[in-house]
Amino acid sequence: MPLPASAQLLRPPEERAVVHPEVDRAFIGRLVREFYGRVRRDERLGPIFGAEIAGSWEPHLEKMTDFWCSVILKDGSYSGRPVPAHTKLEQVREADFDVWLGHFRAVAVELCPDGVAQAFIDRAERIAKSLRLAMFFRLERPSGAER
Repeated sequence: MPLPASAQLLRPPEERAVVHPEVDRAFIGRLVREFYGRVRRDERLGPIFGAEIAGSWEPHLEKMTDFWCSVILKDGSYSGRPVPAHTKLEQVREADFDVWLGHFRAVAVELCPDGVAQAFIDRAERIAKSLRLAMFFRLERPSGAER
């Protein structure tokens, strides 16, 4: 049974798989590796990622390739839980997401075929917004509220 019109307004638009002859797992793997290469060289982000990932970069890059294949190709290759993995990172500041997104946008624009970069960027921005909310948004208790 279809949802009433009022309920349909609350639903986010469905994300579809990106279908382009150049966008496959190999392409996404190159994009992930270029992006994380820039992150590793970044003064702020490099030490954060380096401390967390240490000597296990290749497994992390494969996991991130799975993640982005799931996000872009909708192939179901990723089954992890990114929010708990990120909420434990105490050294991450909210402003770090702007740096992360800056690197991601630049890599997407440089590597993606025509008409594809925006899909990567839009999804990265949505993911960053979700992680920001999970990591930094806290409701304040009204003053005088019982504990």
